[in-house]
Amino acid sequence: MKRLEGKCALITGAARGIGLAFAQAYIAEGARVVIADIDIARARAAAASLGDAALAVEMDVTQQASIDAAVAQAIAGFGQIDILVNNAAIFTAAPIAEITRSDYARCFDINVAGTLFTLQAVARHMIARGQGGKIINMASQAGRRGEALVGVYCATKAAVISLTQSAGLNLIAHGINVNAIAPGVVDGEHWDGVDAFFAKYENKAPGQKKREVGASVPFGRMGRAEDLTGMAVFLASSEADYIVAQTYNVDGGQWMS
Repeated sequence: MKRLEGKCALITGAARGIGLAFAQAYIAEGARVVIADIDIARARAAAASLGDAALAVEMDVTQQASIDAAVAQAIAGFGQIDILVNNAAIFTAAPIAEITRSDYARCFDINVAGTLFTLQAVARHMIARGQGGKIINMASQAGRRGEALVGVYCATKAAVISLTQSAGLNLIAHGINVNAIAPGVVDGEHWDGVDAFFAKYENKAPGQKKREVGASVPFGRMGRAEDLTGMAVFLASSEADYIVAQTYNVDGGQWMS
């Protein structure tokens, strides 16, 4: 029997990258998946590529009405939510003296408040349903330590790790396991934006920071979305029933804890 047979997963920011890779892995393990994304056109295209086991819904994690509507659509479409992956996030970088309130607020609104209030909405459904569930938050190695140019993003991911601990301790009483994955540097189209920040603030040529970062990983290369799917499936499965409030590094050896 497949490990996620009969389960339904809601994945935020799932129209591309890590979220889409998780959706593919979950479907391969027997789950149905709700592709939630602010870019509904791209979400629909992703869901269409995955077949009848996928459903696209529009979700803006900064708007409670949008979160609630997406959760309701997921339940209406597949009858239940057994697994939530809080994957939607943005990256930002700037020297401390140049951080703006607007950039700070946007990053925390998506990365932290978006994670909390999506988790809350799904947890309420899981509690009412009475059959437990699995919630996986996407943290980062950036949440393990500060970086000179990445103060705001690092702080948001540290908050995700802390929130995972608190929610995990609170919700396990309802049979809901809350854990997190902390990737290292993961290649993908989002890295064009990350590279641009470092090109600006470190006076590097386009692509230089990406090459340097990849070379610094003990494993020998940057991560790929597919490198994270094993942990994502494991934490969503019954194999992780006794795991509570933990954050797992999947980073090619960049951080040891």
